[in-house]
Amino acid sequence: MKKEHIEFLTLDIDQGWEIPEGYPEGVEQKILNGGLNETNKTGTRSRLLRFKPGAFTTEPFEHDFWEEVFLVSGNLVVAGETFDPFTYACRPPHIPHGPFSSPDGCILYEIHYYD
Repeated sequence: MKKEHIEFLTLDIDQGWEIPEGYPEGVEQKILNGGLNETNKTGTRSRLLRFKPGAFTTEPFEHDFWEEVFLVSGNLVVAGETFDPFTYACRPPHIPHGPFSSPDGCILYEIHYYD
């Protein structure tokens, strides 16, 4: 799935959230554009990932696509280190990361893609 051309669009930040496959309750995504075909290793997507206050994951993640992450609001704890807004990560495929928690809740902007 290719990304669409979208000019500035006001997002409904209250609607359209879903729990991504493999994530616990309290962690939700909102797909903004595009999609990944993980079977054929193609595509790109942009999404918001939201941790509700107190939400956490228990295991590290690893995936076969690139991931760029920008912490928009709140705080995110990764391996005991707390990150605040406007921090950024870029991970190549197959890099373990996490587990994650967010005492106050947070919103992340993420871009996922295959080479």
